[in-house]
Amino acid sequence: MDFVESTVEADGERLACTVIEPEPPTGPLTALLMHGAGSGDRHRCLPLARELAAAGCRSVVFDFAGHGASTGVLGELSLARRARQARAVLDRHAPTGPLLLVGFSMSGQTVADLLRMPELAVRTTAIALGAPAAYAREIHELPFAAPEFTNTLRTEGSWRSSRAFDTLTAFGGRAVLVLPETDGVIPAEVTESLDAALRARPASTAPYARLTLPGADHLLGRWLGEHPQECARVAAALLDRTCWTAPAEPHRLNRTG
Repeated sequence: MDFVESTVEADGERLACTVIEPEPPTGPLTALLMHGAGSGDRHRCLPLARELAAAGCRSVVFDFAGHGASTGVLGELSLARRARQARAVLDRHAPTGPLLLVGFSMSGQTVADLLRMPELAVRTTAIALGAPAAYAREIHELPFAAPEFTNTLRTEGSWRSSRAFDTLTAFGGRAVLVLPETDGVIPAEVTESLDAALRARPASTAPYARLTLPGADHLLGRWLGEHPQECARVAAALLDRTCWTAPAEPHRLNRTG
């Protein structure tokens, strides 16, 4: 595999990126892997990105503004800016061809936001959501440091207005929901609502699997780096249709297969 470091000028920031080129490449598929909020950065996505590249899938990871080696102030970032930055990275490193979108935590919402862009939705063949979050649509443009953003997050049930649910239900490609055994960050009600949105899709044309990782916590990217066998199995679930269970098994990935 060939690791290429680069920067992308976007949204008034300079975003640090790592592109992993498989050797030899086996197809045109590119995976974009996106880290969560807080102290997250692109390095947490590298273990899964390496596994995907080992299977022939070109992989791209990057730091959102205010994270890692990218410029910017975290408090000035917003959900809308995250989507714009992810789009800019795709425009630079994967302007054409099929896509696999992977989002951890806050980037679960970012995956949905990218799918709302018709030109990206038609190219996306599969998505993976790791311990994903959903956010109220009314705070989409607000910077994270804004009091209204925090106050809305603390409002019971505010996440129900997220556009992620309808967007995910409309997505026609493969999907896998990767969950930790214990998640101290994302409320169970959010997780089950996202699960319901993905299960509402026609299973015959939009395969879906739910994978729970025993012993894992909310920081799934880091945990996968410490558990290479599980990381390899998650990558296989994203790329191989034989990893899906039959619809009659409530769309759950068979952990023994």
